Formats: sequence, C-alpha cells, structure tokens
Amino acid sequence: MAKKKTEELLKQQVLAIMEEDGRSDTDKEKKSKRKNRKKRHRVLKALGITVLAVLALFIFFIGTKPGRSLIYKAASRYVFKNLQYDNTGDDKKEPEEKRKPSEDVVHEEHIFNYLLFGIEEFYGAKNTDAMLIATIDTKEAKIKLTSLLRDSYVEIPGYKANKLNSAYAKGGADLLIETIEKNYMIHIDGYASVDFEAFEKIVDLLGGIEIELGKEEAEYLNRTNYISKKANRNVVPGVNKLNGNQVLGYVRVRKVKTLGGANYDYGRVIRQQRALSAMLKSLMSSKNILKIFSIASEALGYVTTDLDRKEIEKMMSVVVENRITTMETFRIPVDGAFDAPKKYNGIGYPIILDWETNRIELFKFIYGYTEEEAKESLAKIAGSTQSGN
Repeated sequence: MAKKKTEELLKQQVLAIMEEDGRSDTDKEKKSKRKNRKKRHRVLKALGITVLAVLALFIFFIGTKPGRSLIYKAASRYVFKNLQYDNTGDDKKEPEEKRKPSEDVVHEEHIFNYLLFGIEEFYGAKNTDAMLIATIDTKEAKIKLTSLLRDSYVEIPGYKANKLNSAYAKGGADLLIETIEKNYMIHIDGYASVDFEAFEKIVDLLGGIEIELGKEEAEYLNRTNYISKKANRNVVPGVNKLNGNQVLGYVRVRKVKTLGGANYDYGRVIRQQRALSAMLKSLMSSKNILKIFSIASEALGYVTTDLDRKEIEKMMSVVVENRITTMETFRIPVDGAFDAPKKYNGIGYPIILDWETNRIELFKFIYGYTEEEAKESLAKIAGSTQSGN
C-alpha cells in the first residue's frame, strides 16, 4: 500500500514538472511573439515616418511656391550651365547689361518677348534664315509664336534699309534686336539662336521627327539640294520619319507649295512651325521622356543666348505658376498688308509692309489689345519718336 502511494506521488510530481515545462515553453513563445510584434511595429512605424517625410517634401517642393522656387533655381542652374553665350571667353559669366524698354516700343509687365532665330552661313556670310518671336503672356496664360518674314524690307540702324535677314550679318544679335524693336515697335527681352549644323544635331538627338509631305514637296526635296546629303533624298508623299538633314531641307524650302497650299516665305513659315511642333511632340514622346535630361543637356549646348540664370529661372516660374499650356501662332506681315515687288530701292524681291496695319495687328496679337488700344499705343510711340527728333 505504501508502495502504491509512493508511485502515485512520483507520478504526480512528474506530471507537475511536465506541466511546468509546458508553461515555460508557452511563455517563451508568447514572449517571442510579443518581441516580433514589437519589431514589426517599429519597422512599420519607421517606414510610415519615412513615407510621410517623403510626401511632406513632395508637397513642399511641388505644392508650395517656395518649394517650387527651389526647383526652378536648380533647373535654371542646369540650363545655364549647358547653354552657349556670345560674350563668354574661357570663363562662363552671366550677361552683365540687359536691354531696357525705351519709349519707342510697347512694353507690358505681363508680356515677355524672346527672339528665336536660325543662322545660315554661306561663303563666310551669316544671315538669319528663320525668325520668330516667342511671347509668354502671363495674363492670358498662353505662349504665342509670331513669325517674321526674312525678306521684310526694314530700316536698319546705322545702315541702309534692307531685308530683315541681313541685319545679323552687319551687327550680330544686338543689331538684329535693335532693328526689330525699331521697325515692329515691341520690346525684346532676350534671344536664343542655333545654326544649321546645330539644328540638324538637335533633331537627330530626338531620334528624328514625323512630318507629313505633299506630293510636290516630296518630289522637290528629292530632286534639289535642299537636303544636302544625296543619300537622304528619299522622302515620299505622306507621313515621313525625317532625320536632321532632311528636316533642315524641309524647313528651308520656299519655292513649292506646302501641304495645304501655302507658298514662298509664307509656306516656309508654316513648315518651320510644323517642324517645331513635331520636335516638341518627339521630345515629350514615351521613347524620349525618360531621356529628356540627357537630350536637353546636349541640345542646350547648341543654343546661344543672352539670357542669364535669373531670367531663365523667372521664365520657368512664369510658365509653371501660370499653368501656361496653350500655344498660338501668327505671322507678320498679315494678309493684304504688304507688297512684293521684283525690286525696290535696288533690293531684289523684298516684302514691303504696310507698317501701320501690321503694327496694329501685331500689338493686338501679342499684347491682347483691342483695335482702339493698339492704335492709341502706336500713336503714343509715334509722338514720342517725333518729340525725340
């Protein structure tokens, strides 16, 4: 009997020990789980804080004006670093003196006019082949492109009157701008230019652009030397993927009608505008959007300007802050306000403008004036000019 009791007692002790071990293992598992939960909580908390910080920075940089101003500042430094400047030697310096509006031109605080032009060089002589005024209108939130016909007969300060495209050869960008301000009576805030070789390279950087050609255009480009490389004279009627050499030939053509029927300088202007539009479309395409910084970096190296870093920053800020996405086009001279004689004052095939009509129409397009406001501005400038003389 005593033996039985002893066995029972030992059995109970063993069970108690086993139960104690089980409780110990369970406690360890619970502690381990609690520890893992705490660790996961810390990781999630850290991740959440990081995401919130990134979102806060994103909101600051994109959602607030001070934040965006930092982006504009960084971007303008990048652009300025890659541009070319006429007045720089070994060290790149910002242009020191800027043109200020005179009483002889129209100037509005919400309007910024930039002259864009291409340079052609033959036998050492440099003329401007394409000239456009790019206007940023902050009030209407628009970008406006005004094409100036190169054969327009103009007064050139310090020289005899001649075609507009001859001014650059006589005095560079400064004389060209002075000539435009004198004749068209609008203030120019700055300029950017490329030569033919640079234009070709920029198009090639984009991987070419798509241009639709009419039958006459295609045949003309294939049989003339506007496309300078013979191997590239293989365009066809319809949509073509054109390289830089082909596009340069296309935008210079003037003696055959465009797709749509425009001819001579008017047709050339339309081709230039179509090419610029196609270049912008190619830049923003899916194949180029991820390479936009590398493309921009190289392309900017072909552009010469007089804009300083602060002006570039201001331009970026103006476009983004005013949500400018609309672009309109215009041409001077307007229809019915010019003559095109074979010869005038010894100059062959100039375009003689009705200046009063064209200036009024230009003021209306660029500055958004009514007919009456444009006439008043023109009269005011004329009065200022006469009193100055």
